[in-house]
Amino acid sequence: FIYRNLQIQNNVIYNSYRTGVKKLLFLGSTCIYPRDARQPMDENVLLTSPLEYTNEPYAIAKIAGLKMCESFNLQYGTNYIAVMPTNLYGPNDNFDLERSHVLPALIRKICLGRYLETGNWSAIRSDLNKRSVESVNGESSEKDILAILNKYGVRKTEKGNVQVEIWGTGSPMREFLWSEEMADACVFVMENIDFEDLKPKNTKEIRNCHINIGTGKEISIGDVARLIKKTAGFEGDLYFNADKPDGTMKKLTDVSKLNALGWHHKIDIEEGVQKMIDWYNNN
Repeated sequence: FIYRNLQIQNNVIYNSYRTGVKKLLFLGSTCIYPRDARQPMDENVLLTSPLEYTNEPYAIAKIAGLKMCESFNLQYGTNYIAVMPTNLYGPNDNFDLERSHVLPALIRKICLGRYLETGNWSAIRSDLNKRSVESVNGESSEKDILAILNKYGVRKTEKGNVQVEIWGTGSPMREFLWSEEMADACVFVMENIDFEDLKPKNTKEIRNCHINIGTGKEISIGDVARLIKKTAGFEGDLYFNADKPDGTMKKLTDVSKLNALGWHHKIDIEEGVQKMIDWYNNN
């Protein structure tokens, strides 16, 4: 991650300068912020304490990218803007049970749980034909399908009800932004915001000119799982496996800079989950 991201951004940013690109948008991630940063995290908490160890290489690459944008702007008068999105979800998300992020993973597992409890094997097989899990697809035997679902936490219990397992206690708090709103915010920044608008006033040290993009609202993993369960019509049980890691307990962005510049999100998590489940069931 650190090698490939540094390669990509060094090439793009430098050659944008070399060829006279007038404006550039660099996308980072809120993992640039310290593990124990004050909450909500505004842009000025960058580099104030250690990063989360498990994504430190990726975070360092992204920090290098936003600092490269700042440095070219200050030295050469370029107009390169860096934005840091929060957790995204939306159409065409990654629903791979081995590699997906938390929200699409929960949606797929709970939808599969719903299919299983209603005995809708045509839906289960259709799901696995579109997105196989390891080597198991819709053409596999019922036994193999049940085994792979069980491995990834979707199973029938001895009592006959369906249980969906979720890693961790469910207590970590997360912020989620609809992906199409992220795109809208990026277009807004490109059309309306310049580096000069982001430079701090009355200071010799110009830093942290990047912009957080998010909702400024958070929800626990447990509550988002229960919201998905209710929206999907799943009647089974949610089992939070506390032996599995929780990850960072809290990661909320302060979006006051973005709001002051004139952009606000419109789709809250309740509407987004409904849109996401509708999209998933139709695709």
